[in-house]
Amino acid sequence: MIVPMLGLAGETGQLLSEYKKHLRDGEAHQLYKERVSEELGDILWYVANVASKFDLSLSDIATANLDKIRQRWSGQRNEPLDFDAGFSENERLPRRFEVELTEVERNGQQYVQIHVNGMPFGSELTDNAYDPDGYRFHDVFHFSHAAVLGWSPITRALLRRKRKSKPILDEVEDGGRAAVVEEGVIALAFDYARRHRFLEGVSAIDSQLLRTIKDMTSHLEVHQCTTGEWEQAIVQGFEVWREVNAKGGGRVAVDLEARRIFFVGVPTHLPDRDTGECLDLRPDEDQQR
Repeated sequence: MIVPMLGLAGETGQLLSEYKKHLRDGEAHQLYKERVSEELGDILWYVANVASKFDLSLSDIATANLDKIRQRWSGQRNEPLDFDAGFSENERLPRRFEVELTEVERNGQQYVQIHVNGMPFGSELTDNAYDPDGYRFHDVFHFSHAAVLGWSPITRALLRRKRKSKPILDEVEDGGRAAVVEEGVIALAFDYARRHRFLEGVSAIDSQLLRTIKDMTSHLEVHQCTTGEWEQAIVQGFEVWREVNAKGGGRVAVDLEARRIFFVGVPTHLPDRDTGECLDLRPDEDQQR
């Protein structure tokens, strides 16, 4: 094994050496293309040798690589994966809904209250961190998963849209373990984003992060989603999260059919200065008329 491995490294070095000569000599390096062709041929021989040593087929390797490229770069499918197709309305994620995130200060600590279509959603959240970093708004990422992937065990549970008519799906896909996996994915992506300016100006995610997420979710229905679709869910989620975090809350539109999540505007629920409870500032029916 060591001979082809060292040969592969050595021939790659030779290829780089030919490129160095080309940079140095330019047109005077008359045999540049021929030398590159020769070095590539040597590299291919060593690649084939290493594959043989591992009893691997170069054809299978190439096919798997093309599939990986398609998943990563060919864009997302036109139609979302409908993981709850055929279920009754109360067991399906809403195709469209609006989320309102409102920041409340109580005893010197920031809390976030969430309403979905005007109804309370989940518990109040804090950053759970020594230094405030906006993680209290992380439910935005659950909603981006729902929008882009058609998948979010947390959103499904808190909206009471679990697929209880099929006990195995209720237990495995909509249960506690799947919810923990989703929270883990979000924590992992958030830590990555925190080290990359929270993805401001970023449209592509590190491939290793996406592969890790695919591995984490490989036992769940969402494994059918491509790395490119996961990338879109993360990028869109952070685009909205940055707006919400900067404004201390906001209204967010979630559209599963368009596979998009949007920042709509400022909250209509604002905290009462004395109690910290959110007041609904939407006009009543007479005012609307």
